[in-house]
Amino acid sequence: MRTRVLAVVIAVTAALSVSAQSQAAEPLQSLVPVPVSVQARAGVTHNLTAATKIYTSPAARDVGTFLAGVLRPSTGYALPVSDAAGTPADGISLLLSGAPAQVGQQGYQLDVAANAIVVRANTSEGLFAGVQTLRQLLSAAVESATTQPGPWTVPGALIVDYPRFSYRGAMLDVARHFHPVSTVKRYIDQLALYKINYFHLHLSDDQGWRIVIDSWPRLATYGGSTQVGGGPGGYYTKAQYSEIVQYAASRKITVIPEIDMPGHTNAAQASYAELNCNNQAPPLRTDIEVGYSSLCVNKDVTYQFIDDVVREIAALTPGPYFHIGGDEAHATSDADYQTFMNRALPIVKKYGKTVLGWHEFVKTTTDTTAIPQYWGTTTSNATVQAAAARGNKVIMSPANKAYLDMKYNSSTPLGLSWAGYIEVQTAYEWNPGTHLSGVPESAVRGVEAPLWTETIVTGRDIEFMAFPRLATIAELGWSPWSTHNWDQFKVRLGNQGPRWTTMGINFYKSAQVPWDTGGPPGSCAQPAWERSKVYTGGNVVSHNGHKWTAQWWTQGEEPGTTGQWGVWRDGGIC
Repeated sequence: MRTRVLAVVIAVTAALSVSAQSQAAEPLQSLVPVPVSVQARAGVTHNLTAATKIYTSPAARDVGTFLAGVLRPSTGYALPVSDAAGTPADGISLLLSGAPAQVGQQGYQLDVAANAIVVRANTSEGLFAGVQTLRQLLSAAVESATTQPGPWTVPGALIVDYPRFSYRGAMLDVARHFHPVSTVKRYIDQLALYKINYFHLHLSDDQGWRIVIDSWPRLATYGGSTQVGGGPGGYYTKAQYSEIVQYAASRKITVIPEIDMPGHTNAAQASYAELNCNNQAPPLRTDIEVGYSSLCVNKDVTYQFIDDVVREIAALTPGPYFHIGGDEAHATSDADYQTFMNRALPIVKKYGKTVLGWHEFVKTTTDTTAIPQYWGTTTSNATVQAAAARGNKVIMSPANKAYLDMKYNSSTPLGLSWAGYIEVQTAYEWNPGTHLSGVPESAVRGVEAPLWTETIVTGRDIEFMAFPRLATIAELGWSPWSTHNWDQFKVRLGNQGPRWTTMGINFYKSAQVPWDTGGPPGSCAQPAWERSKVYTGGNVVSHNGHKWTAQWWTQGEEPGTTGQWGVWRDGGIC
């Protein structure tokens, strides 16, 4: 076993032996997440042409159709999809046979030879993961919505790959600011590229209720009528929610709905007076305060409400999980919180779902199927440690590492900072398998990157806060810990830049990352930037391979990190 592990480490290290100063986007050295094993085939390439066909196992036709949908607009090729007979000798084959045993249920083998490309897996999910790697082996132009000149060359290689953790999630809060179906679908597409397989949708909070419940119609029509800062809010019809669920499934992503309880419930309580202990409906809220609301724990109508909500949403959600929130219930006493969970958790199980919740809730149950999601900022938590010792599996989302709504630095125009600033290296430099004392890797189900939307109004806002950190969390969830190396990762991450630019993603160009701008870097003739020096308008300096012009007083203001405010003008690559 040690010999095999060592061989894997050597193979990955060889594939990634790139100088941190180089920005050349060699495809096999640019993959995110990095695969378990990459063996390059020197001198071998495969070219996609107008004659290329896609062959699939019949049960994986949808994956072939997805791949064709990615490749057709940019290549202009027909790329017909048909059932494979045996192992075709040409084109791209997606086969549910012959995969190495170690790839399991989510991994794949990708074999690129001169005559053919063959992806093998044990499941269609594994094939889909292989297709995402294949996308990254093609130039960034393959993501274009219009026909590009090519050529469409794939480097020869044998890649064997499978995830470290089975659960790799991302959460989007649509309660603080509502985001329409089109925005959610675009985010799902972006998640798929990085092998995220769970999409957690935060559907209710103090500021808004975002899904129709037929038995409680005012939840959506009144509770969904506003959002943080005012504005019209919005909600999903059942058909729209089902559209999101089905779209995610077509990308092999499972939707997890969240209805937060017993706190974070002002929108529901404003909609129905009977959910309040005093039978008085509070006003709708558009601020970002937390911890003041609570369902009335001692009323039977509260549990009828929960039963109806869980029943209706569960019926629309084929995935195995239902998230009940449970965090920041400061207006609920410990005794009432226990009473509430004693009645609420069985309702979720009654409708065939496994309970997820923010980690506080797990103190109320000994059910080892319940899944706590750790969101704290410390590396020790007695409640979660005790749950892990009982056998519960934990999802890791430490707020000071994985929360995509935290500012990158003090000058980031969006986001909050209560958990600290999270630059890209900070998001990368932690180990989900050892982060929390007393919670060994065997007790970790996976990782999730939440994106709360108190300040996130548009799709471009989502992208700016998610990228590049989403790709960072995705690698922590997928790649072996033995490959963890910041100097290598930041180069691979920087090589994703042209792909995101082609896809129109509004990403944050962190100065910690040597971004590939589409051409080889030159050397700057200007003097290097000095943190302690005061620059006046017109002074030009070099920093991270770019030339920068100072706009006004600049001591300590690093080019590329505080440039959003106009302190520096980016003159481009040297």
